[in-house]
Amino acid sequence: DIVETAGGLVFFSGLVGTDEHGELVPGGLQAETHAIFRQMSIYLEHLNLDFTDIVKCLVMIDDIEKWSDFNELYTQYFSPPYPARSAMGADGLALGASLELECIAARR
Repeated sequence: DIVETAGGLVFFSGLVGTDEHGELVPGGLQAETHAIFRQMSIYLEHLNLDFTDIVKCLVMIDDIEKWSDFNELYTQYFSPPYPARSAMGADGLALGASLELECIAARR
């Protein structure tokens, strides 16, 4: 499952930039990033949460040289204080994706 809850925390795992049919969206990093955050906003809304409830993210990016490109998009969805975040370069992501995102939200 992509979303699991435990002890007031909500875990979003394995988010890649797919469309409503589960296919990787065309357009690379930018399109995939927006698709991931669209998915996440739907899950958050369903749980009566929003992006301000996200406390931690792990970013796995296929080309770490594109980190600044991703970061520009990331800051469109979050405001300071930003969630704690880790990032790493990773080859062989699901569906040949440019990035994969895992986040944790806290019910406040």
